[in-house]
Amino acid sequence: MSQKNKKQFGVWMDSQHATLVGREAIDNGEFIILGHIKNNGPDKNSNENAENNQEIALTQKFFKEIAMKMPNIDQIHITGTGQIQEQFIKFLADTAQYKNAETSECTSNKMSDEALIEFFTNKFN
Repeated sequence: MSQKNKKQFGVWMDSQHATLVGREAIDNGEFIILGHIKNNGPDKNSNENAENNQEIALTQKFFKEIAMKMPNIDQIHITGTGQIQEQFIKFLADTAQYKNAETSECTSNKMSDEALIEFFTNKFN
């Protein structure tokens, strides 16, 4: 299978925001922005345990929203700030639909949409 026919996706993420990049026709074409996903985080709560549980649930929901936009991936590169990328990679590995996907990661600062498209185009070519 050539690089051009693989279902390749790129995600820039931090704990509150993710930008999803993929090909125009899922497995071919130029890379485009597929969406921006937000995670507003937990409400301020006087009970630390309740806030913790809400944060875990919202993070899982955030991951599911990102994954929902990526049907049957072959390759994914995840970049961003913090440790959320490792958590997302674990989420994908634990999800039957994505467990065989080839994943890679790196750390990078926030980029404009155009710079992100260029970054993933270079990464997958």
